Amino acid sequence: MNTLELGGIRRAVIVAPHPDDELIAAFGLIRRLREQGTVVTVIVATDGAASHRHSARFPPARLAEVRRVESRAGMARAGVSPHQVRFLGHADGSLGEYGRAQRQALARDLGRGPTPDLLVLPSAIDDHPDHRCVARAGAAIWPRCPQRLAYVVWPIAGQPRPPARYALRLSDRLWHMKRSALACHRTQAGLIDDDPSGFCISREQRLRFTRPVERFVSPRL
Repeated sequence: MNTLELGGIRRAVIVAPHPDDELIAAFGLIRRLREQGTVVTVIVATDGAASHRHSARFPPARLAEVRRVESRAGMARAGVSPHQVRFLGHADGSLGEYGRAQRQALARDLGRGPTPDLLVLPSAIDDHPDHRCVARAGAAIWPRCPQRLAYVVWPIAGQPRPPARYALRLSDRLWHMKRSALACHRTQAGLIDDDPSGFCISREQRLRFTRPVERFVSPRL
């Protein structure tokens, strides 16, 4: 496993399928980049509104708005200003059904703006279909980007985790900052109590999401 070298990166783009994936996968990386003056743009592909489909208190439009607020708050702790967090608004949970034309449209949405020095995407072998679709769409953008990394949020059950290509070990300060930032995502941590079937981060997942090492795999995985 190689140590991730961040020198010379002036512009970076982090792509997240859902609001919070950017934090889970790369909070420490983003914070380190911002501390060295790198311009970081975060692109969130979906609205995140499918986590609680049956909540009366948080219907889809309200939940999507709250999740945008949570994402901006978490990224503010990483040093990313609100105008550098872009939300594409695709329907949460729908990307796995996208055909070629829809993936090409998603790629066009993702690839707006100047070519970054570093592009961070979900892995094509993540167990979540939204993640796999974003990975496929992202593979087509900014072909001249010199450095690409991928991450796995949801490993496939029963299969070994893909080998990490790079690792970023978080200092105690960064680790505590990441744990605090994850707490911004209250809708995913028990705030919504009128949908028993809704998603809630478990204790085990919280520990995994905030481990002190961020691992990145080859973008071909």
